Amino acid sequence: MNQTSKLDRIVPLVMCGGAGTRLWPSSREGRPKQFLPLFGARSTFQDTMLRVSDAAVFARPIVITNAQYRFIVSEQLGDIGIEADILLEPLRRDSGPAIAAGAVFGQKRDGDPVMMALAADHVVADEAAFAAACRAAGAAAQGGRIVTFGVKPDRPATEYGYIRPGAQIEGGVFAVEQFVEKPDAETAKRYIAEGYLWNSGNFVFRAGDLLGEYAAFEPDTVAAARQAIEAAGSDLGFVTIDPDGFARAKATSIDYAVMEKTGRAAVIPVSYDWSDVGSWHAVWELTPHDADGNAGQGHAVFVDTQNSFAASEKPLVALFGVRDLVVVASEDAVLIADRKNTAEMKRLVGRLKEVAPAVTVDHLRVHRPWGNYQSLDHGGRYQVKRIVVKRGGRLSLQYHNHRAEHWIVVRGTARVTIGDEVKTLHENQSIYIPMGTPHRLENPGMIDLELIEVQTGSYLGEDDIVRIEDDYKRS
Repeated sequence: MNQTSKLDRIVPLVMCGGAGTRLWPSSREGRPKQFLPLFGARSTFQDTMLRVSDAAVFARPIVITNAQYRFIVSEQLGDIGIEADILLEPLRRDSGPAIAAGAVFGQKRDGDPVMMALAADHVVADEAAFAAACRAAGAAAQGGRIVTFGVKPDRPATEYGYIRPGAQIEGGVFAVEQFVEKPDAETAKRYIAEGYLWNSGNFVFRAGDLLGEYAAFEPDTVAAARQAIEAAGSDLGFVTIDPDGFARAKATSIDYAVMEKTGRAAVIPVSYDWSDVGSWHAVWELTPHDADGNAGQGHAVFVDTQNSFAASEKPLVALFGVRDLVVVASEDAVLIADRKNTAEMKRLVGRLKEVAPAVTVDHLRVHRPWGNYQSLDHGGRYQVKRIVVKRGGRLSLQYHNHRAEHWIVVRGTARVTIGDEVKTLHENQSIYIPMGTPHRLENPGMIDLELIEVQTGSYLGEDDIVRIEDDYKRS
């Protein structure tokens, strides 16, 4: 393929750095909703990446995410066999600076490509219609337009912003007459009657056009984005955006920074099913229902119950004699809410951060680049964990100042370094690691390694880890 045809393809810029609080308790800061398998075996991030994987339409993607999620992104891309350039934001500055940095990187990599900025947590049912809309938007972007997809509403939604289309430019492309904020119910009904569209938050543009318009309104932010990409480093294959430059970018959305001000804005009306999965109500809508309108995931039973949603990671959830409820049970928290009011979850999560902050940050099962661990029991001077190490994975060479550990292998093979000694353990074998002794755990086998860890000591916090060597360069 020659260089010209390569650049005619659209470069996906997938944004997946948000913390995601509206689907608590499933979504938490350590593993937000875009990385969760909400509607099957894959996450919405993985589905998004597969949706832009047709090499006839799309070029190599760029993923921009928070540094905290770098290993989750890499692992989930590997699971679906997709390669991408992964840019790490040193801090969150909203969608405007993220897209600006992505556009600068796109120019540096591909000249001046047509790009498409899209969120990683959206659901699109008709992928063929999506690809057709992308091709039409790409053609308009080559003509200098900054194009968004306006979804034709099927109900007066109050959780979305709206777009008022103006004069037709060509084909199915229209000028944008007005962007409007999320309306109340009566205003939403009027918008639908007047032909307004939902604002999907996806944008197609030529990199130079987007940056030129952005610089016309906020030149300092674009200069900061350029500097942050020019000074970017590389770490374990990730592109590390320079923190000093990126911190100077004004934190704002791309809508406020560019789309509501530019004269280049255009919209393509689309009619495929679309959702930003912004609430448990949206998950209920997208999950198959029984005859009474109930939708369940995991172990859920409904009796004399209507139009409700229940999801459970482990315990059985039974709903009896209720309607319009959401019940979500994780291993350490349970949500019970009015299904029609779950868009206000940020208020609840804000309160939880005051009274029980741990349940907003991580699940009991905590993911690491080498695998995961889960707390099973704990007391004043002990803690029991289940540890899973992926094939080929290994933990850092480390020691602890306040605890000793006992490991029992229940599945797979473990290679254990304790001081200067290396031992191989198999199922039903165990080993003791004294306090203060350097040690390392790795999986040399062909299947996942699973073990039970019993910690004893005066302090059992995760910050009592002193790393001597680490494959993942964690401090």
